[in-house]
Amino acid sequence: MSTTEMDPLDSLLFSLSKTLCSPFAVFLQLQGCSICLILALGWACAAYVRNREIKRMKDSMQRGNSFAFLCQDIMELEHSNQVNLPRVSVVMPLKGFGEHNLHNWRSQITSLYGGPLEFIFVVESTEDPAYHAVSMLTSELKEEVDAKIIVAGLSTTCSQKIHNQLVGVDKMHKDSKYVLFLDDDVRLHPGSIGALTTEMEKNPDIFIQTGYPLDLPSGSLGSYCIYEYHMPCSMGFATGGRTFFLWGGCMMASSYHLLSMHADDFRLDRYGVVSGLRDGGYSDDMTLAAISGAHKRLITSPPVAVFPHPLASDLSFSRYWNYLRKQTFVLESYLTKVNWIMNRALFTVHCYLSWGFVTPYLMAIVHVTAALRMYIKGYSVEETTFTFGGLTLVGCLAVCTIVELLSMWNLTRIEVHLCNMLSPEAPNLSLATYNWALVFIALIVDNFLYPISAFRSHFSQSINWSGIRYHLKNGKIFEIERSKDMGPTYTDLGGKHLGKKGAPPKLSFLSSLSRSFAQWYQPKKYDS
Repeated sequence: MSTTEMDPLDSLLFSLSKTLCSPFAVFLQLQGCSICLILALGWACAAYVRNREIKRMKDSMQRGNSFAFLCQDIMELEHSNQVNLPRVSVVMPLKGFGEHNLHNWRSQITSLYGGPLEFIFVVESTEDPAYHAVSMLTSELKEEVDAKIIVAGLSTTCSQKIHNQLVGVDKMHKDSKYVLFLDDDVRLHPGSIGALTTEMEKNPDIFIQTGYPLDLPSGSLGSYCIYEYHMPCSMGFATGGRTFFLWGGCMMASSYHLLSMHADDFRLDRYGVVSGLRDGGYSDDMTLAAISGAHKRLITSPPVAVFPHPLASDLSFSRYWNYLRKQTFVLESYLTKVNWIMNRALFTVHCYLSWGFVTPYLMAIVHVTAALRMYIKGYSVEETTFTFGGLTLVGCLAVCTIVELLSMWNLTRIEVHLCNMLSPEAPNLSLATYNWALVFIALIVDNFLYPISAFRSHFSQSINWSGIRYHLKNGKIFEIERSKDMGPTYTDLGGKHLGKKGAPPKLSFLSSLSRSFAQWYQPKKYDS
């Protein structure tokens, strides 16, 4: 029996560890394990869909189709088929210029789609750094591609991105059957436009087609947090067919609708697509997903629609926080009462699951620390309130975490392989650059911060997006503020320079977060 006098802090620690073995605490810890396993299962299903496409491409290549990365049947490349392909207009709203933009733009405009194709780059003004960069690119390739640059001017009733998109749609060729919206940080494969168009032609019921990015972290914790944030969402896009989600970085619709939808959907404002976006729209993908749901229209995501998304090499943690703020803010915009209810449900479930995921790790720290203190101090089990049940729960959580990380690793490995097959001319992507210790840390950090960001967005009802502050009222933009000194000098993910002069010094993440909390208590401009 040890005669060592117990430190009061150790006594408190052992008592806390015992409390965390109560039935409710055990429930919380087992719930966290369940969340890990559900994520692992979702990623395993997504990996199955992506891997099935890899096997299909390999089988096609073995049968003599050297162009399996372009089409499933090599006969589709016959001239008689190519001349009948529909015209597609690609609209790309631009903002700023960064290290990956030229590579991304080249991948977009050097598509191997065989039908008529035009590219419309849309900028806010000629002062945007993107304007001069893309002007040089289009001049260089003017004999090879049909590309033009449109200056859209300032938005007054919706977000600048949506305004640029709608101006681009208005300027597209009158014979375009489909319109494809791309973000300038999307790196396309040579056959991406052809694959999306083929699916649209096969199934006229498709309202919008979409895809999803494969983040390529740059090495910073912020970049891994963004990778981790996107990974659970990727499950909804790896269905190989019908989905309920949209990613604004790649949307194809009929030109009558607007986005990789039918071109006529936009021209004729079918289903209120244009008016829903133009009149107070903040998020293009959330607005279109709401319209699709309200009218029971079909959204699909082909298995080949996964695109490399390189993140900025200097992506700081504060820029990750700004990005997370913009992502949670979209839940505050809505079109209808039903859309508002769905957003509130998503808000609640995501916040609950995020902290439900993090809580068991905090409890595990207590259990492990208590066990270490008992070992280091030489306390006997009898003179403490320590119970080994806590370590059992820690072991369960460790096993579930390893299973989860292995499933995430496997999906990433398969998507990297798929991207390499879809772009055989490009330098190979590698899984070796991923730091899985940082991935685990990012899992904890991102899920801890998500509810904080979501509540911040809910109470503020305003957001600064690339130097433009948008204010929402009843789910729609009702006020837009612009200032040369407002906002960051660089965008969040791509690190694109926004051309600002005299920008304020960059704040640390903690400074940004503390300022955000302080702004919670400021009255909203429309309160009276």
